[in-house]
Amino acid sequence: MLDSLTAGLIVGAKNLMQDLRASMSDTPVRLVMEQSEVGDWPAFLAKLDKQQPDVVIIELTLLADPLADAIRHIKATAGAPAVIIVHDSADPEIILKAIRSGADEYLYPPFKNDLRTALLRLSETRTRTRAGTRPRGKVFGFLGAKGGCGATTIACHLAVEIQRQTQLEVLLSDFDLDSGIVAFLMKTQSRYTLLDAVDNVHRLDLSFWKALVSNGFPGVEVITAPVGLAAFRDRNLNDFRDVLRFMRSNYDWTIADLGGRLSRLSLTVLEEMDELFLVTTLDVPALHQAKQVSRVLQEAGMRKEKLHLLINRMPKRNELGPEEMENMVGIPVYAAIPEDSAGIYDAYAEGTLLKRETHLGKHFARVAEKMTGIKKREKKKFSLF
Repeated sequence: MLDSLTAGLIVGAKNLMQDLRASMSDTPVRLVMEQSEVGDWPAFLAKLDKQQPDVVIIELTLLADPLADAIRHIKATAGAPAVIIVHDSADPEIILKAIRSGADEYLYPPFKNDLRTALLRLSETRTRTRAGTRPRGKVFGFLGAKGGCGATTIACHLAVEIQRQTQLEVLLSDFDLDSGIVAFLMKTQSRYTLLDAVDNVHRLDLSFWKALVSNGFPGVEVITAPVGLAAFRDRNLNDFRDVLRFMRSNYDWTIADLGGRLSRLSLTVLEEMDELFLVTTLDVPALHQAKQVSRVLQEAGMRKEKLHLLINRMPKRNELGPEEMENMVGIPVYAAIPEDSAGIYDAYAEGTLLKRETHLGKHFARVAEKMTGIKKREKKKFSLF
């Protein structure tokens, strides 16, 4: 039985559109968007984000090259839709290219029976996902405007705090191949790293994965960055993106430490981020770099509403307000985290993270609360800025 699905129909050829409409007339598919061209790509993706169709049925000729990137962008929108490509050609090479690029189905006229079979298959998959086991996890990325802004410290503390608040499975992943120190801060013991997952991406399953990760804190699993020369061996950056998708499918929350500078790797995994937090301090070089990084990220396709500014080591007295900082960097201030270098130093010297009861620990708790959408339980006012 075919359960109800919502669909977006993006087809320009009249003959294909007429055949598709006729084939869908007796199926419980509700069209939530219909257009004859993609048009402006960011606006198209924003519309998909808003409508969140279960499936996108799109004509092959409307997708730009590289095809794999176009399909990944569609699947990365809020509804994580399946993608059915339609075309008037039954050329095996074209079909193979579409499937290898990530399309869930490839259909050509006449559509009627094949379309119903494809929709049934996708409906069954959706039903198993919703009823089963795990919803689509969320990925939060943390990127320093420059080295020394504290992105890793924030990522580690928020990973632990999110697990405390939600009691769900959290993964802390270190994508900083230059100087990743998550392993040190979280006191992990595993000798395997993110590169072991990347090098074995085609055989990656849950049993293999569990041999790579370690538990830094209860409920928080950690996959670390490599040390030594292994990190500098050339690898296909798309494999990192595939590993990140695997993380999303197996954890409720994934925290990705992207390091203290913009890199080809961070740009490659950009589209997999549900939210990206750009961490800066208030010194002039950091703010200048934050502005540059913000501009590059948005030019690379990161929508502004998913990009947030985190001010770290905020002094008690500061002449700049949130609006001035937003005007300087170009994106809104999500939260400000106060200065407590002495507290952080003492905690790391003891081989642990900052205690939750400290002033800074309470700020981490509030930021995590905002990220996860958990309602505040305390009546006392508490400003994130």
